Amino acid sequence: MYRIMIIEDDRGIAEAIQEQAQTWNLEAYIAENFRDILAECQTCRPHLILLDIGLPFFNGYHWCSEIRKTSRVPILFLSSASDNMNMVMAMSLGADDFIAKPFDRDVLMAKIQALLRRAYDFSAAAPVLEHRGAFLNTGDDSLTYQGQSIPLSKNEYRILLCLMENKGRIVSREKLMEKLWKTQQFIDENTLTVNVNRLRKKLDSLGLTDFISTKVGVGYLVQ
Repeated sequence: MYRIMIIEDDRGIAEAIQEQAQTWNLEAYIAENFRDILAECQTCRPHLILLDIGLPFFNGYHWCSEIRKTSRVPILFLSSASDNMNMVMAMSLGADDFIAKPFDRDVLMAKIQALLRRAYDFSAAAPVLEHRGAFLNTGDDSLTYQGQSIPLSKNEYRILLCLMENKGRIVSREKLMEKLWKTQQFIDENTLTVNVNRLRKKLDSLGLTDFISTKVGVGYLVQ
């Protein structure tokens, strides 16, 4: 399990991030001693740091500079100050990414996963595919949209995975059936249609209407 350190003085925000991180199979530690963040980092030994700019005693820029003297751990800045100057300052001091408050927690988790994969070849984590604000978690076959998550059947998941991997391009019915054939279960065209319709109903329940388009006689696509 990979470990993230949350350096955020708003306890409500920190705990919300911690709770969300745990649902994504990440260990999350909340900093307590804002006088000596370096000591906490050495104790926590995180794989990634979430760092707020506005902190008691010393700001996030200070701690980013200090951390960078001894560590290349990925740092993702959190800030309500989202102007270009703050972003430039954060990146110039060694930050890897920046997200402005208020932020969608699923978008934050997607950024965290991307940074972890980039830094550690994070093949053990569940990669995430995103389209129109919907996140397909390839680790537990679930779909998340605007804070709501629904489980998908194996066939529904394989259909959506194939479509999202090819978003903007038509995927033929033959290719989708080939993907489902790998389950060692025979899938005819009518069964594919039934699975797509069930998947659409689940998407609709999340508010993702018209997420999958049909190209009659050809196949399906997301766009």
